Amino acid sequence: MDMHTVVVGTSGTTPEDVIAVARDNAKVELSAEALAALARAREIVNALAAKPEPVYGVSTGFGALASRHISPELRAQLQRNIVRSHAAGMGPRVEREVVRALMFLRLKTVASGHTGVRPSVAQTMADVLNAGITPVVHEYGSLGCSGDLAPLSHCALTLMGEGDAEGPDGVVKPAGELLAAAGIEPVELREKEGLALLNGTDGMLGMLCMAIADLKKLYTSADITAALSLEALLGTEKVLAPELHAIRPHPGQGASAANMLAVLTGSGLTGHFQEEEAPRVQDAYSVRCAPQVNGAGRDTIAYALTVAERELAAAVDNPVVLPDGRVESNGNFHGAPVAYVLDFLAIAAADLGSIAERRTDRLLDKNRSHGLPPFLADDAGVDSGLMIAQYTQAALVSEMKRLAVPASADSIPSSAMQEDHVSMGWSAARKLRTSVDNLARIIAVEMYAATRGIELRKGLTPAPASQAAIAAARTAGVQGPGPDRFLAPDLAAADAFVREGKLVAAVETVTGRLA
Repeated sequence: MDMHTVVVGTSGTTPEDVIAVARDNAKVELSAEALAALARAREIVNALAAKPEPVYGVSTGFGALASRHISPELRAQLQRNIVRSHAAGMGPRVEREVVRALMFLRLKTVASGHTGVRPSVAQTMADVLNAGITPVVHEYGSLGCSGDLAPLSHCALTLMGEGDAEGPDGVVKPAGELLAAAGIEPVELREKEGLALLNGTDGMLGMLCMAIADLKKLYTSADITAALSLEALLGTEKVLAPELHAIRPHPGQGASAANMLAVLTGSGLTGHFQEEEAPRVQDAYSVRCAPQVNGAGRDTIAYALTVAERELAAAVDNPVVLPDGRVESNGNFHGAPVAYVLDFLAIAAADLGSIAERRTDRLLDKNRSHGLPPFLADDAGVDSGLMIAQYTQAALVSEMKRLAVPASADSIPSSAMQEDHVSMGWSAARKLRTSVDNLARIIAVEMYAATRGIELRKGLTPAPASQAAIAAARTAGVQGPGPDRFLAPDLAAADAFVREGKLVAAVETVTGRLA
């Protein structure tokens, strides 16, 4: 269902608008200001195209072939050829939401008036989005420099009525058929337009915006599961006191500690760490340092959002049309700023997954769980309890550590050494999407173990927020303690419970809005 209409102007867009178009099928409309800016820039390109002097991207070849001057009668063919030849992706299709974000963000730059694309081409881009037509884009083909070339080329191919695309019904058909069915006329590209449709960081930026939104929700969920684990382990909430976090004033740390403290308010399980046969002076790092680790990730997300917002305000093309009428070559298509934060987020997410797994393992180990049964089993030995759920969680954590190896530290030369240093930002974005998916599963396993651990603490009353979380989880099909059963459906239900925001929603009925 359409949320609203997103109006594209000349000054960029917001992360919220990217997600509205990509995930919620919001309609796209070009502002009058954008249409006027498009027309002005096109006049400049037309004037340059009529001159005998070569201008890169207007009357020359591209990349290592930029030295050739292209005669007027061959320029339409040149623009078609760059799209066809660059639509060279391979591998599985990328997700519909990624392609919609990619198309929308290219339209955002085109609408800036810095690319020289005709208003009619920009309108066709909006029409294709609004018709629910999604080009088939493949996993491999972008080096993250000169933009996401192959992915954007597959999108431009659809505008020309060529290649394959997915229709609003989810069926893949020839793009020309889908355009005809929607009443959209294919575009015939003119000078500079083929290049302008390909030269941006749009794919990696769209994936960054969606990852930031998803990670924000998961970090709040992780604060909750850390609190539930602390409670199940009879830990102390004293380490969450605001005055302790005020003297190390990282904003994310303070927010995570406040969230955990809100969840634990009124708990009858916390504070028993000195009443045991072997009293603890303090909790283990994975419990005690949860705000520091979760908070550092929150601050990483905040930095990544700053970079995303700058890129969302940018016009990324080469060459660009400047307000004074010059058309200048540049390197703004290089994906390094976006690639770095994509990798940074993968590092933070891997560490969050790692600390969550350590708390889960502690809950399952009778030597460290402070009185809980081995593996939270009903009849240990006859029952294995959550032993293999932790194995699954550990496998996910191990993969996240591999995915945290930065793509942006790599480069591989292309285009006969003309494009001799690239960002690999698309690759950073693709692996981050896998990391985010894995992180949701890891948090779900911790939630599953911690809620079971709390319920096994007979005679002690959990915090009201914990009770709300447990009740909602059980209603959602996440079963509680008992004899061994087919565990995969429980874990799938726990994953959905976390991923869909139901854990946070349940807790917030007691705590109010969490950070």
